[in-house]
Parts: sequence; structure tokens; C-alpha cells
Amino acid sequence: MQPVSTRVMNLCGFLSDSARRHRDEIGFVWGTHTWTWGEMEARSAAFAAALADRYGARKGDRILVQSANCNQMFEAMFACWRLGCVWVPANYRQTPDEIAWLAGSSGARGLIVGAAFPDHAAACAAQVDYTVTIGGDGADDYDALVADYMGQTPAPVAVDRDDPAWFFFTSGTTGRPKAAVLTHGQMAFVVTNHLCDLMPGTGPDDASIVVAPLSHGAGIHQLAQVAHAVKTILPASPRFDPEEVWSLVETWRVTNAFTVPTIVKLLVEHESVDRHDHSSLRYVIYAGAPMYRADQKRALETLGPVLVQYFGLGEVTGNITVLPPTQHSIDDDAMRIGTCGIARTGMQVQIQGPDGQEVPPGDTGEVAVIGPAVFAGYHENPEANAKSFRDGWFLTGDLGHMDEEGYLYLTGRASDMYISGGSNIYPREIEEKILQHPEISEVAVLGIPDPVWGEVGIAVCVSRGSAPDAQALLDWLGPQLPRYKLPKAVVFWSEMPKSAYGKITKKMIREELEERGELPGVEA
Repeated sequence: MQPVSTRVMNLCGFLSDSARRHRDEIGFVWGTHTWTWGEMEARSAAFAAALADRYGARKGDRILVQSANCNQMFEAMFACWRLGCVWVPANYRQTPDEIAWLAGSSGARGLIVGAAFPDHAAACAAQVDYTVTIGGDGADDYDALVADYMGQTPAPVAVDRDDPAWFFFTSGTTGRPKAAVLTHGQMAFVVTNHLCDLMPGTGPDDASIVVAPLSHGAGIHQLAQVAHAVKTILPASPRFDPEEVWSLVETWRVTNAFTVPTIVKLLVEHESVDRHDHSSLRYVIYAGAPMYRADQKRALETLGPVLVQYFGLGEVTGNITVLPPTQHSIDDDAMRIGTCGIARTGMQVQIQGPDGQEVPPGDTGEVAVIGPAVFAGYHENPEANAKSFRDGWFLTGDLGHMDEEGYLYLTGRASDMYISGGSNIYPREIEEKILQHPEISEVAVLGIPDPVWGEVGIAVCVSRGSAPDAQALLDWLGPQLPRYKLPKAVVFWSEMPKSAYGKITKKMIREELEERGELPGVEA
């Protein structure tokens, strides 16, 4: 039987509903500026009217966004959806040429760009029909358009479950970014699930702070806040400043934050954490990578039982597993160390072998997932779609195993594993051991070519103070690992290269090793 209707709520309804119920309450804070829910709704609706009337924006149009975090970017997202357009936010730290490629590959009709990025706007000019500038001047300035169309409120365009709402660019480990198509129906499920599994009981009395670009996971998290009329707090500084973050947590009685393990580590280890009251925090949600056990313990000791871990890719909109506060513990005996939790409500997770069959508990395989949070596929990329789906399952590219009770343990990306002397080596196990050394703050282990063993490991470390002797570190590590898993080399850097989202990626580290001439056979 065919469904009678596949129509769903337009995602712009989240903002409209919060404005209807909490019109005069503060919904958005950026530095010293505040906006009520009513003001945000009016500004967003006005911008939608401008897009439709001035530029002819219509359902299905893709609108590319190149902007640092700001209120205009946040409002524009709901304006695009009101018209049935597709929100296409880019990593704003990419180069003009990279953004121009995204404009072409996404088929963007329009560009919303911060005034601080004139080169990006110029690079995209030939690709798009129109450009709106945030913080610029003239008739095409965002705030000028909002002023011209204030009071106009276009009716939300009707959308179906599978209508695209967001092109979520995956960072990937090789090649160009791919646009994962997130739909209105899928995103409505994800928002509901975030509120159910990650931060139950969250509502209008809560506040959420943004410590990552709104173009990716942080934007999804903030959409969930809007759905329950939770204030969004945006730091004024364009750069990550732990002192400012902790000050805002205290001032606005922030109750939740979404970030990645490296940012949690920086926040917890910064001296300002002890100068500000952070007792209002109930959920500090981390994703993007598992948190090393040593960092977990330090965060729990400093912040209390507030950590929430989730595992999920952009293609599944962060919606694969969850490990709630009650299952985080400083006590090793009271915690399943290394797990990223159980399947999210309404999702099914399996560990599969190369043949697509589920492997027994404890065996390593690829993490596969099905459920309403899985994306609709990559935009105009049939080859990537064919590789990523098998018998209805989305193949994440992550390796791991599951215990008898369904708790998932990630071993790492399939691309991170290396083979030494015929044995599979999973870097995360080695990294966990190295981080137990009191003088090591950060570490990444990679496989590098070796004429005898095929590949061997190299450990890139950041020390807490003066770097220990490399051989002394290996001698300390030796009794804790089989000999074949020991890295062959250790190098020390003053800091790790990190992505725009604060993540340490093996791709960037390998590139840095090559540039420094610290890989065998590579000259500096």
C-alpha cells in the first residue's frame, strides 16, 4: 500500500513555534547583544521575503553559506527552509577556490557570505546568481534587506519527508568533500532524538553555549535547542577563548554544550575553569571522536557527572550511539572503558564483516547502521552511494566491536588501521596507553611504510612540559603492549594541527609529517 501522504513539518516551524510561545523571552545571545524569539522570527521571515522577492528564491534552490558564527547566519537557516530552499553551509576556513568548488558541486543559486570573505565571494561570483553580504553595505547587505522587508512573513512552503533541507559537507579523509543530503523528515527525527537521548528534560529555562562552527554538528545541536526554546549563547570572540566560554557559562547559567573531545580537554585544563561557576552545567556533550580515558577522568573530576558521549557521522547526523552521564565514571571498575554507548532510540547498529553478515560479539568489523536518522545519500554522487550502502545498511567506515549487551567500542577508522608484519594494528589502543604517561598531553599514532614489515607505527606526541626522551617513552610503553604493536619512532611537536571543528585528524598529521620531513624518505 502506498502512503497517503509523506508531508512533514517544515523545519522553520521550530523557530515559529518557539516565537509564538516565548515571543518576548531572550532566544539568542551574541556577546553583549540579545534577541528575543519574536525578533529572531521576524528577522528570519523578513529575510525569506527578501530572498523570494529580490532574488526569486524558490523551493529546491541551494543557498551556499560562507560565514563565521553570527546571528544572521542562524536566522538565515530558517529563512531558507521557510522557502523550501536547501541550506548549504561551508567550513568557513576553507580557501576561496575550495568554496567555489562547493558552489559548483552543490549547484548553488545564491551565496550568503560574511564581509570578511571578499575573496570567497569573488571566487563564487561566476557560479551563483546572486550574493548577499553579512556585515557589508549596499542593497545586498543582509541587515539592509531585513529592514526593507520587515513585517513580511511568507507562509512556509509545504515539504515532504524526503525533501532536502541541508547539504552537510563531510570532511572526509581523502579527495573532495561530499554533500550528504539531510531531509526535513530525517532532521525532525534527529532533533527529537537529540532531545530524548542526549539532554532529556531540556526546555525554555535552559541555555546552550556554542563552541564550534554552526556549519556542522554545532548547527544541528542548536536546531534542537530552538525546538525547545532554549537560549543559544554565542561567544563574541571569533577565536576559541576558554576564559570567555567559562565566563558566559557563569553569566547565563548555561546548562548544555556540544563540542569535541579536544575542546573539552582545552576547557577543562584551562586555569579559568576554577574562576567561574559552572555548576549550572547538566550536559557536556562530546562527539566527533572518542575521548581518551585520561581526559575523561580529568573532565569528570572538574565538571562532575555531566559528560554525554555520542557517536555519529554527518551522514547519520550524529545519531548512532549514546553514552549518558550515568554511565560515565571516574572509577574504572564502574565504567565500561572505551565504549561509545548503545544504539540511539529508533536506530539499529551492527558490526559487519566484509560479506555484510553480522559478526559475533567481541569480533572486530565495520560499524553499519539503519534507521530514520540515516541521510538520503550523497548529492549527485552515485559512486559514493554505491560504496556506502549495502542491503539497506549505511556503512560508516568505522571499525569496532560490540559486547554481549550491545555496547559499541570503536577501534578507529578503517583508513587509520595499518598492517605490520601481517598483523592488523589499531592506533587507538596504542594512543590510550601512551596518554597514561604523565608527561604526554596529546598523541596520534599513524602507520608509515617500512621495507621489512610493510608498515610500522610512528607516534606524534605533545608533552605537558619539556618533552621526555623518545626512547625512554618507548621503554616505558614496552611492558604494556606486544612488541609488534610498539611504534618504531616517536616525534614531539609543540601542538597538534586541528581541523576547523577542533578535531585532530590523521590526514592533517600525515601532511604535517611530510612537510617537516619526519617521514622516512621525505626531505624537509
